[in-house]
Amino acid sequence: MSNFTKEDILKKAEELEVKFIRLQFTDILGVIKNVAITVNQLEDALDGKIMFDGSSIDGFTRINESDMYLKPDYDTFTVFPWRPKDGAVARLICDVYMPDGTPFEGGPRNVLRRALKEADEMGYQMYVGPEPEFFLFERDEEGEATTITHDQGGYFDLGPIDKGENTRRDIVLALEQMGFEMEASHHEVAPGQHEVDFKYEDALKTADNIATFKFVVKAIANEHNLHATFMPKPIFGENGSGMHMNQSLFKDGKNAFYDENDKLGLSQVAYYYIGGLLKHAKAIAAITNPTVNSYKRLVPGYEAPVYLAWSASNRSALVRIPAARGAGTRVEMRNPDPAANPYLATAVMLKAGLDGIKNQIEPPKEVLEDIFEMTSAEREAADIDNLPGSLFDAIQELLADDLVKDALGEHVVEHFVEAKMIEWDVYRTQVHQWELDQYLNVF
Repeated sequence: MSNFTKEDILKKAEELEVKFIRLQFTDILGVIKNVAITVNQLEDALDGKIMFDGSSIDGFTRINESDMYLKPDYDTFTVFPWRPKDGAVARLICDVYMPDGTPFEGGPRNVLRRALKEADEMGYQMYVGPEPEFFLFERDEEGEATTITHDQGGYFDLGPIDKGENTRRDIVLALEQMGFEMEASHHEVAPGQHEVDFKYEDALKTADNIATFKFVVKAIANEHNLHATFMPKPIFGENGSGMHMNQSLFKDGKNAFYDENDKLGLSQVAYYYIGGLLKHAKAIAAITNPTVNSYKRLVPGYEAPVYLAWSASNRSALVRIPAARGAGTRVEMRNPDPAANPYLATAVMLKAGLDGIKNQIEPPKEVLEDIFEMTSAEREAADIDNLPGSLFDAIQELLADDLVKDALGEHVVEHFVEAKMIEWDVYRTQVHQWELDQYLNVF
């Protein structure tokens, strides 16, 4: 149920002197698209009368089914604070509908809604708190992005070493003006790498916030003549960018993951949820780590988790239980990266966790040791498996997992896999600089 009415939005648009509105939606690959309208068309837009050609969006629909409608979520109305006040620009996030009024099954927001409906039928409400990381790079004389960082800062460094603090400050201010409740921002481990954290929300709002966050970061970085990228591993030899996803389920207003009588403060529901995440983690990786480059980050030695284990005491496990208890009890999935479509990633993690609850999937024994320091023989003895080592392997795992496929729906699976296999084949068949450096003068 929306907090705002159609009349509320029209009044706000008039008061804020809005001239243009961007009707935003996200494609299967997680890229934000929009249809721009003038304020004169806002009333029609709020009634869901704005149509677009779905066949122009990769993976959306076929030519003979091209007409699709955008139905705005009134609660997502906000003005872009970095744009001029004279002729202000606002946005509304939209759900995609078919001409007959049914939700489009390939719309990522609709995929997440389906998973949330299942949770609701079980009495649960999901909350998610993301930790997205990104790099700020300089631009060249032509304005194109480079991989040259404009600082040599490290974890929690301050200026003048951290030259990104002004950009981060403007990002935080813009997000606050757009309704975000900000928690922290700081320099990350790698040179030019940053993290900005905002407060957890219900799962759908968090997915909207992640999508919004990514384009706001890029827009504000551009104002500083910098290029922001959420590419998981842009620099060899440096830590990549992750997006840890903190998840909790609430039931009857209480955190369903908390049990004060358990030695770790976790409920049986939490243990089952962890069991479901670990059972489906390999298939989930195709969605949470959706690019060829994602698997350049998921290698041992750079803090990124690659081993299927859980722990309340160390960060080398795929699933970690942060220290907070009571209402703050949560499960942190550490492999997702910011290239992921936030709607699809949240949906498959939730479905995996619900599968654990419904089928009482016990997780393996908690791993207390630093898994990164264990030998392969020690990991094998502890029955610790790995995430897929490539996008191709992850896609095969997805195709073999009926639950994850059901979470996504036939349409998304078909078009997502098709797009990713094309991506893999293009990568696989190209000759890369490493090969020239390695072989050209040897053979």
